[in-house]
Amino acid sequence: MGTTSTPAYDAHADWYEGFISGGGDYLRRVHATVADLLGAGEGPCLDICCGTGAHASVPAGLGWTPVGVDLSGGQLRHARGRLPVVRGDAGVLPVADASLPAAMCVLASTDLPDYPAVLREVARVLRPGGRFVHVGVHQCFVGAFADWSQHPRVVVDARYADRSRSFDSWNASGVRVRVGAWHLPLADLINATVGVGLRLVRVVEAGPGGVPDLFGLLALRDR
Repeated sequence: MGTTSTPAYDAHADWYEGFISGGGDYLRRVHATVADLLGAGEGPCLDICCGTGAHASVPAGLGWTPVGVDLSGGQLRHARGRLPVVRGDAGVLPVADASLPAAMCVLASTDLPDYPAVLREVARVLRPGGRFVHVGVHQCFVGAFADWSQHPRVVVDARYADRSRSFDSWNASGVRVRVGAWHLPLADLINATVGVGLRLVRVVEAGPGGVPDLFGLLALRDR
């Protein structure tokens, strides 16, 4: 995963394949959220920052034809058995203007130093009426600024306003201590989505114990 940078996951691709494949209840909730927002359809659905292809089964099960793009050659070694893929930068998608009926970006926004640039590309490649689904960690409750060690009590500190990359995490064995994460506050995400000309249709939150750890949105390109 990644954009305009060295693919951070190449050194961890094999580890991540085992990690995400064993995602259990969390991965099931992610997939249920994607399915709920994306809905049934047909034609290609671009899986932006597809990684190992762990989410390709969701659009496929809804009638779409998933196609993946990712910067990490290591991740794509695993993805090729799950969907057609191309190695490419999410900030400069190798896709023609107004050519896709659907696109999705799942659990990848924190891997990107400039997610608004990716959203601009999404708006460019979607055809009129095309739909875009974002599902990721909840910007308000998951990040270097959030301590989940006493869940269901979650402690959020002032680093919520810090948009830089961080390797800090309460979970010493998770993804972020390996590849880091860029933080995009919730307002920035929503403003960037509508700012590129996408129409926000629906947002969802999901999580255990009353505190959401997932945030998703569905946006359409009207014209």
